[in-house]
Amino acid sequence: PKTTKAPKDQEVPRFGRPGANLKMGIVGLPNIGKSSLFNLLSDSAQADAANYPFCTIDPNTTRCAVPDKRYQKLCDIWNPPSQYPAHLHLVDIAGLIKGASEGAGLGNAFLSHIQAVDGIFHLVRAFDSKEVTHVDDSIDPVRDLETITSELCKKDLAYVLTQRDAREKDVKKNPTMKLPPMFFSVMDKVQTMLENNQPLAKGSEWTAPEVEKINELIPGCITLKPTVYLVNCSQKSFTVGGNKYIKSIKEWVNTHGGGLVIPFSIEFEESLAVLRKAEDVDGEKALLATLNGRGSVLPRLVKCGYKQLKLQYYFTAGEKEVRCWTIPEGATAPQAAGVIHTDFEAGFIKLECCSFDDFIANNKGEKNMANVKAAGKYRQEGKNYVVQDGDICHFLFNKAGGGKKK
Repeated sequence: PKTTKAPKDQEVPRFGRPGANLKMGIVGLPNIGKSSLFNLLSDSAQADAANYPFCTIDPNTTRCAVPDKRYQKLCDIWNPPSQYPAHLHLVDIAGLIKGASEGAGLGNAFLSHIQAVDGIFHLVRAFDSKEVTHVDDSIDPVRDLETITSELCKKDLAYVLTQRDAREKDVKKNPTMKLPPMFFSVMDKVQTMLENNQPLAKGSEWTAPEVEKINELIPGCITLKPTVYLVNCSQKSFTVGGNKYIKSIKEWVNTHGGGLVIPFSIEFEESLAVLRKAEDVDGEKALLATLNGRGSVLPRLVKCGYKQLKLQYYFTAGEKEVRCWTIPEGATAPQAAGVIHTDFEAGFIKLECCSFDDFIANNKGEKNMANVKAAGKYRQEGKNYVVQDGDICHFLFNKAGGGKKK
C-alpha cells in the first residue's frame, strides 16, 4: 500500500492551536440547562469509567469517554485488565448576561474561561416553563443567540482594536518598519465582521495566508473557536420530533456563517439517566420507544465536540491494555508516537500498523497480528506517514532517542 504523506500544497492552516489536549466549553445564558448538561455528561463519563481511573480536574471541568464501537470491539477481543477510551474534555462556563463584555454579571469570569477553551457548545433554550425562569422573562431563542454572539463580538472587537493600535504605534516609533498590505486588509475585514455581530470563524471564507495572519495577530479572539449550537427542547417536543423555535434558530445560524445545530432535550436525558441509574430496564425501553428508533443524543454531542476540535485517535492493543491515543488530524507517525512518550518521537525508527477494518477482516478472532501479516495488511511506515483515525499502531524507536548519531 502507498504511504499517506502529509500534503504540502493542499494543507490549509486552521484557527487556534493544534494539539491533543483541547477542550470544549458549554456557553449560554443563565438558567438554560448548562450545568444540567454538564452533570449528565459527567455522570455518563463516570459510569463509563468503572474500569479505568477517572478524575474531575476541578469543579467545572470533566472529561467524557468518546463512544466508539471499534474500541469496544478491540476490548472484547483482547479483554485486557486496562482499558482506556478517548476523552472529550469539557468545561462548564459561567452564565453570560447582556453587558458581560463590559464586566456585567460574571462577565469577566465568563470571558476568561471561554478564552481558555478551544471550541464552544452554544446552548440555547427552546422550551416554555413557568417553573424555570428566564433571565429576560420571556422565551426567544434568536434574541438569546444575538445576546451571546453580540457580547463575544464586542469583546473580540475591543481586543482587535487594542492589538491593531499597538502594532500601528510600533511602526510610528520606528520609521524603518512598515506593516504589510495584508495587515490592513485582514484587520479591516475582521473589524467589519465584528461590528456586524458576525463570528470570525464562520462569517467569511478566509484564505490560507489570511488564516496565518489572524493566528499571528489576534489569536485570542473568542469567535474564532469552532461552535456547535445545542437546542434544549422540552421532552414533549423532542419526543414528537418538532419544535416551534427550531426553524428560526436554523435561519439565524445560517445568516451568521452557518454551523451544526443539534436539537435535544435535557429533560428527556435526565429522565433516561434516572431509569438507567435505577436499573429499570423496562422503563428505559418504554421511554426510548417514544423516540421511534432514535436514542439518547449525548453520545452524538461528545462525538461532534471531538470532531469540531479536529481530533482523532489511534489504537494500541495487547494482552495488558487497549488504549485510544488522541492526536490532532494530520499528525505524522513521530508526532503520534510522541503522545505516548517524548522518547518515542525523539528516537522514532518506524511504525508498524494496520487499519481497524483490515484487522477485523483478517485476524480471525486471534489476539495477535499473525493473520493480518499473512494477508499482507500489516504495514511498515516511516516518519512522513500521516496516522489515520483508527490505525492500530506499534512504534519502534531508539531508546537513546534524541542523541546525535555519529
